[in-house]
Amino acid sequence: MIHTPALIVHGGAWDILDEAVEDHKRGCSNAVAAGWRVLAAGGSALDAVTAAVVVMEDDPTFDAGRGSFLNADAEVELDASIMRGSDLKAGAVAAVRRLRHPIQLARLVMEGSEHVLLVGRGAEKFASSRGIKFCRTRDLLVGRELQRYQALRSRKDFHVREVFEKQPRGTVGAVAFDNSGSLAAATSTGGTPQKMPGRVGDSPIIGAGTFADNESGAALSTGWGESILRVLLAKTACDFLKEHNDANRAAKEAIQVLEKRVAGKGGVILIDRFGGVGLAFNTPRMAYALRQGEKIFKIGI
Repeated sequence: MIHTPALIVHGGAWDILDEAVEDHKRGCSNAVAAGWRVLAAGGSALDAVTAAVVVMEDDPTFDAGRGSFLNADAEVELDASIMRGSDLKAGAVAAVRRLRHPIQLARLVMEGSEHVLLVGRGAEKFASSRGIKFCRTRDLLVGRELQRYQALRSRKDFHVREVFEKQPRGTVGAVAFDNSGSLAAATSTGGTPQKMPGRVGDSPIIGAGTFADNESGAALSTGWGESILRVLLAKTACDFLKEHNDANRAAKEAIQVLEKRVAGKGGVILIDRFGGVGLAFNTPRMAYALRQGEKIFKIGI
């Protein structure tokens, strides 16, 4: 049976400033175009989400790869994960440095190791053993992030929740459904500004930031990672899909759980096992773009 492919990407759930809206729309549109080329050629959902996320990691508009936030020690630490719905295979990395495309390393963990999650120096050693080239920290740094670091370092009252209510830019991710009926999800992030070194949010945690299962659906979370972790937002959204077979309703109910149980801020994107697309968020804005077949293409904030 040939299915109608679908693809949705997000560029973070934040208070995206008016002057940053067009950059977010353009970045999400470019990511969908990259992923859709894979699907249109008969490629897998896994290849499509990888291609889409790589494009966003290269775009300094987003908090992933180049353009990521600095931590409290003025370093860039990156997290990423990927999951395939057909067999529940997954790979993830956390707190890795000097990598342009951590999503590619996460996929290597999935396909070339016995593990699901590698962190820090261990993940970097694995990357080196597989021939991945490292970049300089300054290759990932954009000027505005050094300015942000300097401004926040002087503030005694800074709380990370502000980032999701008053500041732009966010985590990136993609979910795809291919013409064989298989699902995949992938996400990448630089985390939150001024985070403690070694801090890991939801993005590399399977079930919290990323989940894909051909028997229910595939979902990604974005937002305040500490709250998303506590409700396993991506898996929660997919569990609602089993109840309703309605992607938008499942997304909305998952965000309701996030807000009511842990006062969390964030968003979720998902595709159900039939190729239906849904999204929801409780932040002021979330950047996204989606495509379903040849007729439906949408960009939103």
